[in-house]
Amino acid sequence: MKSIFSENIVTDKKEILIEGSEILDFSRKIDAKDASQKALENGKAFSKEIEDRFISDFENPEIDKMAHVSTFALIDDVIYMTYYVNKAGAEENPRNQTARLAYCRKNDPENKVFVDIQAVGDTCYGLPVNMVYDTIFAQKDENTLVILWTAKIGDNYYRLYRYFDIPTKTIGDIGVNRLKVGGVVNDFSATGIVSAFTANGIGYKKMYSDIGIMQKFTTRVENGVTYYYSGAYSGDLNFIIKSADFITWEYVAQPDFINLSKWENAIYVIGDKCYYFVRQQDTTKYGFLTAYDLEKGTWDKPVLIEDCQSRSDFIVYNGQLYMFHAPIDREHIGIVKIDTDDIAGSEVILVAKMASSCFYPFIQYFENGELAMSYTVARRHIRLAEFTLSKYL
Repeated sequence: MKSIFSENIVTDKKEILIEGSEILDFSRKIDAKDASQKALENGKAFSKEIEDRFISDFENPEIDKMAHVSTFALIDDVIYMTYYVNKAGAEENPRNQTARLAYCRKNDPENKVFVDIQAVGDTCYGLPVNMVYDTIFAQKDENTLVILWTAKIGDNYYRLYRYFDIPTKTIGDIGVNRLKVGGVVNDFSATGIVSAFTANGIGYKKMYSDIGIMQKFTTRVENGVTYYYSGAYSGDLNFIIKSADFITWEYVAQPDFINLSKWENAIYVIGDKCYYFVRQQDTTKYGFLTAYDLEKGTWDKPVLIEDCQSRSDFIVYNGQLYMFHAPIDREHIGIVKIDTDDIAGSEVILVAKMASSCFYPFIQYFENGELAMSYTVARRHIRLAEFTLSKYL
């Protein structure tokens, strides 16, 4: 059986480790306590709408004891949802986790099909699967989903993928994602990142635990090729990536100013600008918003936004960019209207105390030009609900 894994490029260059530090040069701070009365009223209405327009929970209640990190899409009246689960206990423990795809008809959400993508205890081309983590998907074409997830295969973390055929509902073989940095192409792995960055003389921040790719993909046409942009991360390292096929990912850039970034970095590309928000270390109460000019290669001075250091998401609605995040704790959702001409002019339009915990909101168009949100409730439920954003604008 031929292995899908390859050796990393060998380089004589020395690794460059970037130390994090507090952001001192910023254009503005946005605090949750400064939200207007209207934003708080909007929040109450939003929280109620999410409860009232609940669609379904997507974990398997018969066997799942923990579930987390959702991605969804509505395709031809079928709802597809990915996440990872622990069937052995209620804790988030990658040594017991399984990558999962679930799907159901929109008009019959309680009749779900569950497809386990990979689980700890499996073997992958002769090597043991020791940990499983973030699981997302993208629609490659009208017939194909690409399921992407993280697994520790042997002693190394990898980003892996499988194709899912929409018409036949069948799953393909496992492949390994690739990471291109300059002229270097390695497996998209923990060691592959270090090797590729080092060979190109690019510094990186401290990496630990798994490797993540954010589930929001936005497009940009470059030299006739459509690229899908996303954020990638491992520990304190966060950077922008792009891909033409969801298999090989190319390094684009990372913030060039000192910061305390940690874990997930949400991005959204509009024209030549890549809008970027990332949580930071727990020593600060602010995440930071910035934007990268893809033509000039420059970063905007950051805006500090109060955040409980959780995962965020962007969406364009009626031509305007909005960011969803957790301003106070994971029982709150905030929505910030992003000023795409000057991010320092961004404003809070909603701060909501949710009826339950609301981890890692992911926003997508659902039907009739309106939105839905998937999120985790207490690492127990993968929940989906509809809402109408225009009500709060």
